[in-house]
Amino acid sequence: MVGAAALPASAQTYQDTALSGSAVTASTFAGVVGAPTNNADTGVINLTGTGVTWSLHGTPPTGVSLSGTTISYSGAAVTSPPSIVVDATDTHGNAEALVITVTIGSNSIQESSYVKDSLSALTDSNVSGTVKFSATSSASATVTIGESNLPIGLTSGNPLTYVGGTAAPGTYTGVVATATDSDGAVLNGTFTLTVTAGTITTYGDEVNHFGNGFDAYQQHDYPGAIIAGWTATQADPATHFILNNGTHQGAFQFEYAPKGSGSGLCVSDPGGGWASDPLRDGLILTSCNTGPWQQFIPQSNGTLVNVATGLYVNPDGTGAQLRGGSSPTPWGGSHYTWTAYDSLPG
Repeated sequence: MVGAAALPASAQTYQDTALSGSAVTASTFAGVVGAPTNNADTGVINLTGTGVTWSLHGTPPTGVSLSGTTISYSGAAVTSPPSIVVDATDTHGNAEALVITVTIGSNSIQESSYVKDSLSALTDSNVSGTVKFSATSSASATVTIGESNLPIGLTSGNPLTYVGGTAAPGTYTGVVATATDSDGAVLNGTFTLTVTAGTITTYGDEVNHFGNGFDAYQQHDYPGAIIAGWTATQADPATHFILNNGTHQGAFQFEYAPKGSGSGLCVSDPGGGWASDPLRDGLILTSCNTGPWQQFIPQSNGTLVNVATGLYVNPDGTGAQLRGGSSPTPWGGSHYTWTAYDSLPG
């Protein structure tokens, strides 16, 4: 058994287990948007509003341009031109959109009709440990929602999920939810996020339901050494690893650490990049680096997915090389749990 003096200094990281959010406090559009007007003499459309900055949205027809509050056109007449969309953005980053039906003549553009598009009802709900957002577009445009000012270890998404998250547990105020629709209308809101997470001890092994963990085959300690499945114990230095935070969101890296001493070699699925690897997606040790081949993201069902290949870490029985697969094994061997050294059998 390895003595305490041989173990690395105590360190901790976190694996998120649930998120919850308070009600969103939506901001209010601070500008005023009026109806567009035609200037028939100059063949332009004038935009009216206060407290906003105007911009064209999407890809307007060739020759259409916006300067300040004036939409103009240079070119030949266009039959049945598409609508022009312009966004009015206030000083807080909220925006309303005008979808303008136009007629385009030679070096002339005029408004025929318009629809104002704005967002409202930005809300959230807590669903199975995730936070799901919604908002309504007055023009029935498609709405997407993301978050900013998140704690380190979480990635924006809808729903905002704990899966793969490594944020420290706690309550975080001032998290921003931003709804944007396909016309460019924007509505921001703030909420308080609560993160629930478990502590992960950084010295131990990934162990499946059958007690088999990552194993440096025959204690080989060199680049290209095979990672096999073997009974993980305190007494077997081949099953000792250090858990490092990965450089990719939500990912971890596993450094081979016999008797608690980091080797500088990390578990990798090189995806066929090593001719000496017996299997195209067989796991081996390679010199630790920041690349995606050494990054593994824990899934909500306990499996591990490699960032570079998108494949699941699968065993093929005790003593066999671990390898990447398109799906987990049906018999449960692919479900791994990080197990601290002190919790491994002697």
